[in-house]
Amino acid sequence: MKELPKVTRGVISDDINNTQSIFYGNNRSYNKDDLSIVKKINNIFASKNHVYKSRVKIDYKDHSEEKVIVGKTNTNLITIDGELINILYIIDITKI
Repeated sequence: MKELPKVTRGVISDDINNTQSIFYGNNRSYNKDDLSIVKKINNIFASKNHVYKSRVKIDYKDHSEEKVIVGKTNTNLITIDGELINILYIIDITKI
């Protein structure tokens, strides 16, 4: 039978810190303005005055419009006419 080589154990005198922090990420970048717009939209839909539709004024970078919104997805607002409005393009939104 073959004899196995001898293995010696080394002494570790330093603290070992090899843990890694947990990281969660996604592809979309958010800034504070995006989050406040989403918060405003959620407040409009959570309002007790919003039953089926809400009339809002939407400000874009170069113009503003009055629309009647009836729903939303993660990225779009849905108007009563079936139009999709991308939330990323909205600068401000207020209920009329």
